[in-house]
Amino acid sequence: MSFYRDSTECRDAGVTYHLVPESVWNSQRQGAAYLPEAFLDDGFIHCTNGLERLLTVANLFYQRDRRPFAVLVLDVSRITSDVRYDDPDQHFPHIYGPLNADAVVGRTTIERSPDGTFLSIPT
Repeated sequence: MSFYRDSTECRDAGVTYHLVPESVWNSQRQGAAYLPEAFLDDGFIHCTNGLERLLTVANLFYQRDRRPFAVLVLDVSRITSDVRYDDPDQHFPHIYGPLNADAVVGRTTIERSPDGTFLSIPT
């Protein structure tokens, strides 16, 4: 499994990342499809291109959430729901519908400090 630090590398490889609390992923991973906790409010699944950018996103939005998190590696070509970039720089693909489980091609952990700061993503 290859991991990509840069947004452009992700797009070129057809890979994106989704950050999810491990308990949420574990409760749904055996099913045919996955929906994050915020799907009903947001209307889409948030993804991020590039591991460095994903760390930034994690610290901006999830630092106070003390649950352990996982990083899902998604093969964009396998996603059956509509995938769109709503940002002009194409760093943050959104999945407008459930994520089919067979599009998840890898998973890794994310290391955190005791204060909740996301530190690194082992590859």
